[in-house]
Amino acid sequence: MQNIRNIAIIAHVDHGKTTLVDKIIHASKIFRENQQFDDLILDNNDLERERGITILSKNVSVRYRDTKINIIDTPGHADFGGEVERVLKMADGVILLVDAFEGPMPQTRFVLGKALDLGLTPIVVVNKVDKENCRPDEVHEAVFDLMFNLDATEEQLDFQTLYGSAKQNWMGPDWQKPTDSIIPLLDAIVDHIPAPKIDEGSLQMQVTSLDYSNFVGRIAIGRVKRGTIKEGAQVTLCKADGVFKKVKVKELHTFEGLGKAKVTEVVAGDICAVTGIEDFEIGDTIAAAENPEPLPRIAIDEPTMNMLFTINNSPFFGKEGKFVTSRHLRDRLMKETEKNLALRVEPTDSEDKFLVYGRGILHLSVLIETMRREGYELQVGQPQVIYREIDGVNCEPIETLVVDVPAESSGKVIELATQRKGELLIMEPKGDLQHLEFKIPSRGLIGLRNNVLTATQGEAIMNHRFTAYEPFKGAIPERNTGSIISMEGGQCTAYAIDKLQDRGTFFVNPGEELYGGQVIGAHNRDNDIVVNVQKGKKLTNMRASGSDDNTKIAPAVKFSLEESMEYIQKDEYLEITPKTIRMRKIYLDEGERTRMAKKEA
Repeated sequence: MQNIRNIAIIAHVDHGKTTLVDKIIHASKIFRENQQFDDLILDNNDLERERGITILSKNVSVRYRDTKINIIDTPGHADFGGEVERVLKMADGVILLVDAFEGPMPQTRFVLGKALDLGLTPIVVVNKVDKENCRPDEVHEAVFDLMFNLDATEEQLDFQTLYGSAKQNWMGPDWQKPTDSIIPLLDAIVDHIPAPKIDEGSLQMQVTSLDYSNFVGRIAIGRVKRGTIKEGAQVTLCKADGVFKKVKVKELHTFEGLGKAKVTEVVAGDICAVTGIEDFEIGDTIAAAENPEPLPRIAIDEPTMNMLFTINNSPFFGKEGKFVTSRHLRDRLMKETEKNLALRVEPTDSEDKFLVYGRGILHLSVLIETMRREGYELQVGQPQVIYREIDGVNCEPIETLVVDVPAESSGKVIELATQRKGELLIMEPKGDLQHLEFKIPSRGLIGLRNNVLTATQGEAIMNHRFTAYEPFKGAIPERNTGSIISMEGGQCTAYAIDKLQDRGTFFVNPGEELYGGQVIGAHNRDNDIVVNVQKGKKLTNMRASGSDDNTKIAPAVKFSLEESMEYIQKDEYLEITPKTIRMRKIYLDEGERTRMAKKEA
């Protein structure tokens, strides 16, 4: 019987989880001497590497002191909470990683709360003690207070603390005395995290995540709770609707290093991948063939936002994407719901429109970005907050917003947040920054990040997480600028843009192909304006140095995908293709827009 420790690494975004896993992998000598590898080994899809965030949880295992340590790297964003909640079911302990300067952040609280509720044993690692202005001792106290507030048990409050810098590859009990390796952390895991508790009885294994292979199809991943699962055995799949299905296990793999190793049987306590079982969902139980007993299903927090997804029907459709029809869009969204638990897709009364529900802007934008990289063309509408009726009262989602900002800009941030119905709860100095905490409706967060970054010259650090549903807070002022709309199709000219610059800021550069009804800029006033940016200069054969003005154009404003999603209004769509992101009016024709506006009014 082998010694096993199952441990999840949880932390706020950017506190160094994936870097720490890298160092543990290096320390345990998984690689051959001559093998080449990059940093951030586990963030293996392009999107994760570019954004520097973990989106999908991953499993690896290392061996140390005759013990197999299964490590699960989890996302830090609350938008991917669905990922975190289900993978914590596989762990017996957690490493809580906290930045030595920032201390516990809102999403640390979110994930830690889930871990403590499941009764997991924590080890606290105060990371980045090499940073300027760091305050490891204060952070250690803050973590203790946080655990106390989250109703941790006596055993959980008696946690082991290590200090160090994952980047510089050391951990130790005292932050003022750097050690020479990360081994003290591995010692702490083996000594303080309990071995898996194994119940007596027949086989039970809950599917907590899935993998896909073109050769064997869908692969179920989970932890064997009790009993033993064997290759070629007949087992029962217990599904959500109470249906029991007899299925056969084709192959079993356990996680070894960065890959998988084929085995003939897996005993309780270990994490494994099962192939050959079709038609399973996350949360289903694989149980014994005789007298199967299903495990309770995983409950996931409800979505708080929805967006309309529809096919691209702009004049430029099909030029850049491979998958453009409604069938492609439907199949892709349905496939996503199989593994993305916090996502829901509902059809609408139109064949080519779908309502997609998610946990926040980031959650939805990662899906859109992944789809456009796969070659899909689509359009999305303005993100909408989901309201609920609770005891006859119309309620909306409320979030905790945390902003760290230089003291001289804090007034501007408070003003922006309170305009959007935010209540200031905490204001205190933190190093040379001002730490602000607000309670704010989710609606108020849409588009707030742009304004805050502009007002603070890009120095604010913003984080938020969902807290609860509360009664509706009243109207929130929307974007106070109208749109500049292109009158017709064709290339825009520098001459035309130059003459229109006093009307607002432009999002397009001279020479770009446009179509009529495309949003090409922000108007200075609150109404929309239709302009002709295709007209060129009337040429004569006379030239004079005084009358020929050289065009001087301000550079076009370029938005990221999330910024565009937050910028568009109710009557606008975002057109997304593998190469471009364009904003447009839903009704491209001006006469039709006027008719529809009157109809709605």
